[in-house]
Amino acid sequence: MFEKRPQSWFSRLRAKTVGILSMALATAFLAVSCAGGSGSGGSTTVAAAGIAPDIVADYIHTVMAADRTAYTKHVVNRLKKLEGKDKPDGVIDAEANEAWQQTDGIPLPAQMFRLGSEIASDGSPFTYNLISTWNINDNHAPKTDFEKKAMDTVNETGEPYKEYQEVGGKQYFSALYPDKAVAEACVTCHNTHPVHLERFPDKVFEMGEVMGGVIINIPVDGAA
Repeated sequence: MFEKRPQSWFSRLRAKTVGILSMALATAFLAVSCAGGSGSGGSTTVAAAGIAPDIVADYIHTVMAADRTAYTKHVVNRLKKLEGKDKPDGVIDAEANEAWQQTDGIPLPAQMFRLGSEIASDGSPFTYNLISTWNINDNHAPKTDFEKKAMDTVNETGEPYKEYQEVGGKQYFSALYPDKAVAEACVTCHNTHPVHLERFPDKVFEMGEVMGGVIINIPVDGAA
């Protein structure tokens, strides 16, 4: 008998992420096979046997936001607080920081989110990512005309922007959800980051303000 070796935390994360997204994409496949529609922001018709793409996007975003909040609250925050009480030495000897791989730390919430997006997009037409007008990481800059228009709209309205778009000859339903400052640590980190200070010296984020967006791209080729 071979002894089963424990999985690393990243392997467990990969398995969990792929599992969640597999279920979401199964729903998306059913949706685009049974429902159609277009337009920005409006809800398309929900077919009796499936779910419209915009509602699928809402479901996927809800899972993403919940996992990110749980990671921030129960992992990152717990490093320095235990049951709401300050614990200067931390629960474990680690901290969340940008250079986590070089310092034996753990990823920041935005970095953990990106790790998941890289796994999800590996060999799949389904993609998601963080983008921002005030990006620190160049990978998070709005690149396409759609992303720029969507990001400008979300910055102005604070509401999701949804629309069909064509990328590389393929049809996608895309949705951009506002990523707002919900924790003081997020505001402080961005406002004091050297790259932010160099690129956007006049931009000072405040609590509750839109800092960027979560973009989700669902392939809908063959939708009726």
